[in-house]
Amino acid sequence: MGTDRRRDGHGRVLGLFALLGCGVVLLSACGSMPVTGDVNAVDASQPGDSQVQVYAVAPRDNAPPNEVVDGFLESMTSDDSDFRTTRKYLTRKAASTWKPSAFTTVLTKAPNRSDRPFGDSDPGITEITYTLTGKKVATVDAQSAYQPLAPTDYNQSLHLVKENGPEGKEWRIDLVPDGLLLGQSDFKRLYRSVDKYYFAAGRPSEQSALVADPVYLRSRTDPVTGMDTVTQAVRSLLAGPTSWLRPVVDSRFPAGTALKKGVTSLAPDDRNVLKVPLNKKADGVGQRSCRMMASQVLYTLRDLTSARVEQVELQRSDGSPLCVLGTDQAEEFAPDGSSSGPDSQYFVDAKGHVERIPGSTKGSDIPEVVSGPLGDGPVRMGAVGVARDEQRAAAVSRDKSALYVSSIVSGGELPAAAVTSKAQNPNNRLSAPSWDGRGDLWVADRDPGNSRLLRLTGGVGKPQEVAVPSLDGGRIEALRMSADGVRIALLVTQDGHNTLKIGRIERRGPEAEQKVSVVELRQAAPQLTDVTAMSWSGRSRLVVVGKEQGGVQQVRYVQADGSTAASGVLPGVNQVSSVAAADDEQLPLMAATSSDGIVKLSPGDNWQTVVKEGSSLVYPG
Repeated sequence: MGTDRRRDGHGRVLGLFALLGCGVVLLSACGSMPVTGDVNAVDASQPGDSQVQVYAVAPRDNAPPNEVVDGFLESMTSDDSDFRTTRKYLTRKAASTWKPSAFTTVLTKAPNRSDRPFGDSDPGITEITYTLTGKKVATVDAQSAYQPLAPTDYNQSLHLVKENGPEGKEWRIDLVPDGLLLGQSDFKRLYRSVDKYYFAAGRPSEQSALVADPVYLRSRTDPVTGMDTVTQAVRSLLAGPTSWLRPVVDSRFPAGTALKKGVTSLAPDDRNVLKVPLNKKADGVGQRSCRMMASQVLYTLRDLTSARVEQVELQRSDGSPLCVLGTDQAEEFAPDGSSSGPDSQYFVDAKGHVERIPGSTKGSDIPEVVSGPLGDGPVRMGAVGVARDEQRAAAVSRDKSALYVSSIVSGGELPAAAVTSKAQNPNNRLSAPSWDGRGDLWVADRDPGNSRLLRLTGGVGKPQEVAVPSLDGGRIEALRMSADGVRIALLVTQDGHNTLKIGRIERRGPEAEQKVSVVELRQAAPQLTDVTAMSWSGRSRLVVVGKEQGGVQQVRYVQADGSTAASGVLPGVNQVSSVAAADDEQLPLMAATSSDGIVKLSPGDNWQTVVKEGSSLVYPG
């Protein structure tokens, strides 16, 4: 707590008051003001309840420059409306040009400033420069998109001058970088992750699937716009997808659609109906498009509001209803392509056969061998990937040299291998396969002499090589496709380490001649120096097995944008070789271990052994 607190030379805590559960400001109290007991400072940078509201304090008369800098940095961590009080630490010109919403820089902790002794004995000094330092771990851009970074040195300057004020010359900051500068704990207190939703591009209307686009918004009222979090989310949704996702998704809102002027608060009524007034750009939208627009709003707000939104009513600019959509009607646009995805798990048993754990649909954890040659065929398998409709599976032979695709609901002969690897070392051959939401099959050949990412359209036919131009010499070790079919999670080996990266899948040209590439790889778990296993877990979250520098193996959740999920680190489990999670986050997390066999973690429970022997555990996908 003490590391983020700034004090002046007399030990006085600068800048902030925090009020818990109280709707009034500063010295007003909830009820009555106590007249005995100690007065305790609340550290603005301490982790805790996001409902703590922090108010900025203006600089006092004749404040020395140290205090001006400290007060300005503290004030940036407040809920100051339009940063009016924060701007009082700046010269009049700097206050008018400073853009706090341009971006946010996140440091491991609150910034350090260079220490400059200063007193009344220095009347001749009229300007002074301070250096701010720290470890930068992330940025949030003007689109509210989060970008994680490996910790790097941060170094920035603040320049102060003496400016004429009502009480004479006062120290003020005249050169200040745009944006906010926050420690991690302040950032987590002030912002929250929100998934907004767009439709996967290039798919027929009847196969529309929503794709999550995570952004970070203010937890309460945004100081610049005055909007509550729900309104911020709708405003961000209407503004369009973030730059990274934009090439592969579409919005059904016409270009230029925005909230009606003056709207700063949206809340469901007593019937849980949320009315969203739009500008004229949306007035002429047809019913089908309007329903798709409403589904984007419903899914964006699904995990955001304390009062559940059961219906969304989009309104024309004159206030008349454009369309109404309920949560049950929106399920046809579910992000994973269905309202309730498959809950069976699959694995390879000790004999090299593919088995299925039926899951809750049959109320049993007892595994059963799948039908067809993958269940009782002549080739021993080592890894499996199951299509999302659970009609077919792809399995890699135990020596990792061949990939076979076959039905798992009917018998037949084992077909010829769909893909083969010529690598001499088995560990350099084929990865475990994965299916996307379009029904395409993906696998990596890790042959050092011919490493490549391959896709089989519809799981059949000649494999097509997929370009991954931003690998920069790294090699794909493992892959998992997202249900929406527009993102891929890759374990990439480079310089002796496995890192987790997320790539965007771009498709160009007609289906029969489509050129597919994976572009703009970005780090998804920069805090982990070695990642050994991963799986998608819901719409924009992954479960990851890995180690921090010098640490031990841990299982944790990370967001697809690289930020740390609120659920954080999971209960420990030993020697995990693979992990599997479902699109439905309420289904158990599964893991294959070398010590305890296949284990599962249900919500609110501890790890439990399901099968003593088995490997390559997966959910469909």
